[in-house]
Amino acid sequence: MAKSILGTAKRFGPRYGRTTKLRFAEIEQEQRKLHKCPYCHNMKVKRISVGIWKCKKCNAKFTGKAYTI
Repeated sequence: MAKSILGTAKRFGPRYGRTTKLRFAEIEQEQRKLHKCPYCHNMKVKRISVGIWKCKKCNAKFTGKAYTI
């Protein structure tokens, strides 16, 4: 059985169309993964809210793009 491309975008069911859901799923997957901290260089950065990021290791809080650093 193949893994779904949509991931959590399956929650929208048949609404909004395939292409829109694929784009949304790609953006959502990127924003929820761990990112590399620009200060301590560890993969411990999580998004707090739109454009605000925080490193769990060095406790640095900084701004970046909405979905990625």
